[in-house]
Amino acid sequence: MVCVRTATSAEIHCHGGEMAVGRILRLLAESGCRTVSWQQWVARHASDPIAAAAHRALADARTLRVAAILLDQAGGALGRELLALCDALDRNDAEDALRRIDILLGRAQVGRHLVEPWRVVLTGPPNVGKSSLVNALAGYPRAIVHPSPGTTRDVVTLNTALDGWPVEIADTAGWWASDDPLQVASMESATRQLAQADLAILVFDSSRPWSESDQRLLARHAHALVVLNKADLPVYPACPHPPGWPTSARTGQGVAELAEEIVRRLVGEPPPPGCGIPFASQQIAALRACRASVVRKDLAEARSAISSLLEGGREKNPV
Repeated sequence: MVCVRTATSAEIHCHGGEMAVGRILRLLAESGCRTVSWQQWVARHASDPIAAAAHRALADARTLRVAAILLDQAGGALGRELLALCDALDRNDAEDALRRIDILLGRAQVGRHLVEPWRVVLTGPPNVGKSSLVNALAGYPRAIVHPSPGTTRDVVTLNTALDGWPVEIADTAGWWASDDPLQVASMESATRQLAQADLAILVFDSSRPWSESDQRLLARHAHALVVLNKADLPVYPACPHPPGWPTSARTGQGVAELAEEIVRRLVGEPPPPGCGIPFASQQIAALRACRASVVRKDLAEARSAISSLLEGGREKNPV
């Protein structure tokens, strides 16, 4: 289907799969047309570089919530706040400029994870129900569950969404002392995963006695979210466990509340709808450079850093 859009442009809607599309593109190229990628087309036709970047990111949006935020940025939400920042710099109002920069940088963590999912890593002793808990959070059986300790050897990851935010959950091997080379390699892999995590979750079995090795693991990851799984079983009375989120992966008890707590720790207070959110590493780096320049009282250099986001990198000649 061909639709004439303007005197110099037309849209061709193709059906029949990649072979049909490829054949049409070859025929057009043989007739003198030049082939460009959709990313190049967006870069040349978007209203500004930020809108172009938002449109490119939209192709990788995994949830409606993320897509809505990126659409706000494509519609000018971030650009308007950057223009207001430039106005503060032009007025030599360093205090207002710093306030605006800090607001935007405060949203950068959310912006960085609009396309790149938050990383959540579960660890803990063997056979405490980590894999079952991963399956319960995901809502489907992704990880293998078996009563034998050491069932999970390799890191098992899954991508899901919690309250509309993309999250990658990693299930690691059970943490226990061993001379087995395979187990040692599993522990090293788990350690690397935890070092890269946005949130570590320590899972313990509330029906087991609290041990010295549990305490050492807790001390090693003092900022982790503690989960006391198997809450449907009688609690072991002798050695009380530390405070934690009671859950039962088997019955679903506390799983929804745990998901809410994960989101709270990752996202915090969600940015209001329609606000500007820096979502690309270039944008975040420019804002940090701008802030450093403002602190040094070099407002001209600060203005240049923001201007590069609003004006730089655009291709001037349309396709």
